[in-house]
Amino acid sequence: MSVLAIDAGTTGVTALVVTENGQISSKGYEEFTQHFPQPGWVEHNPEDIWQATLSACVAALRGGGDPPSCVGITNQRETAVLWDRRTLAAPRRAIVWQDRRTAGVCERLRSAGHEPRVAELTGLRLDPYFTATKLTWLAEHDPGVWAGVQSGNVAVGTVDSYLIARLTAGARHVTDPSNASRTLLYGLHSGGWEPELCELFGVPAQALPEIVPNHGPLGRTDPAAFLGLELPISGVAGDQQAALFGQTCFDVGDVKCTYGTGSFVLTNTGGEIVRSQAGLLTTVAWQAPSGERTFALEGSIFVTGAAVQWLRDGLGLIGTAPESEAVARTVPDSGGVVFVPALTGLGAPYWDPGARGLISGITRGTTRAHLVRATLEAIAFEVRDVAEVMTGGTVPVLKADGGASANDLLMQFQADQLGAPVERPVIQETTALGAAFLAGLGAGVWGSRGELRKTWRLERRFEPGERDDAAYERWRAAVRLASTT
Repeated sequence: MSVLAIDAGTTGVTALVVTENGQISSKGYEEFTQHFPQPGWVEHNPEDIWQATLSACVAALRGGGDPPSCVGITNQRETAVLWDRRTLAAPRRAIVWQDRRTAGVCERLRSAGHEPRVAELTGLRLDPYFTATKLTWLAEHDPGVWAGVQSGNVAVGTVDSYLIARLTAGARHVTDPSNASRTLLYGLHSGGWEPELCELFGVPAQALPEIVPNHGPLGRTDPAAFLGLELPISGVAGDQQAALFGQTCFDVGDVKCTYGTGSFVLTNTGGEIVRSQAGLLTTVAWQAPSGERTFALEGSIFVTGAAVQWLRDGLGLIGTAPESEAVARTVPDSGGVVFVPALTGLGAPYWDPGARGLISGITRGTTRAHLVRATLEAIAFEVRDVAEVMTGGTVPVLKADGGASANDLLMQFQADQLGAPVERPVIQETTALGAAFLAGLGAGVWGSRGELRKTWRLERRFEPGERDDAAYERWRAAVRLASTT
């Protein structure tokens, strides 16, 4: 038996066919267009996401092997998507998690004294990152579309809900707790949509999806809508929780970091809702069909891999993202150059949406190699910032995944900065793998998490070496300069 996993990320969709022994038998990938209508605004056309999903799945299924027995979905979180319940067409572009346009909404609510209550209910904070403020903005700035939401003709959801609607030809409007807990509308204690929050943000509760467990019978694909396939959709999770699951971080205290467009550090806190006073978020990791929930603490870093993409696309310093390692290795250090990649503000642990990128320490001898190396160092520094407040500076082992985890120089520098081993698995597509694991559990491909743990294989372990604390202090000083707080 095999599982089709769909990973609808921020810049493209990956589809994997995962076998019963946890191996990838085939893969498809399709990028889609990013829209930046104004500085700080980021939008996606939902139809582009759907078409990329179809293309990626066609490529993966063409890879041969047994037909999949079920489908799992993981997705970019927090992105606000609207679609017509009847036609499934989107009346406007989605507002992406990276989008900063709702900073004014957040400030207004904060000034009115709402943040402590919002944090108490959700484990989150008032930040443009989350879905609800985007919906508030739409209600205020796109009244024609919002009238459809209020009438019940237009559905509201995140990317997982939108894809499930498309896969089922509109038969299902659902989400899971891992995605719901990122909206500012879900109560950590109640385990459902909070009427108080829906009223605060002006979101009609009837427009929101039903919340279902992360694995089990969630719906069936419609053959006319999805490549002639009728398959159970049996697993779904937001991308970072899916990566935690894919890394088999099933025990309390397990820590992983996904190095993608941004970097996201999560630690499993088990059945306990752990609160942070140091800029971390409390979130649902996953919920079993029994209703039992596992929670996590999360540090969300908005720009890491995207900074390398900026070196490539914005500055033309490198031709490809993997080239960054070779270029950085041509110099022994950054030559005192520090890059704070606050290109869309700063996330955890600073939470400063007004911060902007900064490069300091430039001299006449600075070369592109120094700037490239400073960018890789910045990623490791940002992760250290989060890990130190998350664990008190005692990370046992960091499990690393995502595209930039293939960079050996970055992984070694990360181990040095954490003073802890960094483990990279054989399969680094752990976000999609987590979706496959959840779907396989839901459909009976695997019988237990113990079976899943046996499929995890170590590719390389990076042991910590000498730590450059002076470079880290230069980083902290540069962050203070980039901040508005």
